[in-house]
Amino acid sequence: MKKFLQALTPDAYAESIYAITKESLQKRGIKGVIVDLDNTLVAWRLGVPNDRLADWIKELKDAGISLCINSNNTGARVDLFAKEYDIPAVPRAAKPRRSGFYQAMELMGTDTKNTVVIGDQIFTDVLGGNRLGLLTILVVPISSKEFIGTRMVRMVEKSVLKALTKNGLLKDWE
Repeated sequence: MKKFLQALTPDAYAESIYAITKESLQKRGIKGVIVDLDNTLVAWRLGVPNDRLADWIKELKDAGISLCINSNNTGARVDLFAKEYDIPAVPRAAKPRRSGFYQAMELMGTDTKNTVVIGDQIFTDVLGGNRLGLLTILVVPISSKEFIGTRMVRMVEKSVLKALTKNGLLKDWE
């Protein structure tokens, strides 16, 4: 059980991407951010990018930190956001498989030592990042509206979050 929990334990937990600042990334030597799209950057099925997100992305880019969207969603949806913010993307990433994470690092010119994964799901974002030894940050989902399959996985995820909290394994991002 302990090894199972380790694979699902994020390095840190944050209320949202906005709690993750360029300074907090720079002090850890982060040069690249692999970030999930749905319920991490924007609410699921939200079609319009927003100014607050644009400001966060610009702040990281201006600091020399690359970003890449890594999503299990379709190319059309992912490409909309990638083009809007002029960042690379890996649609249909099949997370938690490693290939999408490797592809994202290649697009950003980063490696496992200087890349972080930010996402709202333990079984895709955190598990995938942990499988490569990447720094992982779990964020609270933006919305409770989700794909039916995701809602079912969230039931199991709640138990995992409870176990992580009980065992003192869920640490806040600072």
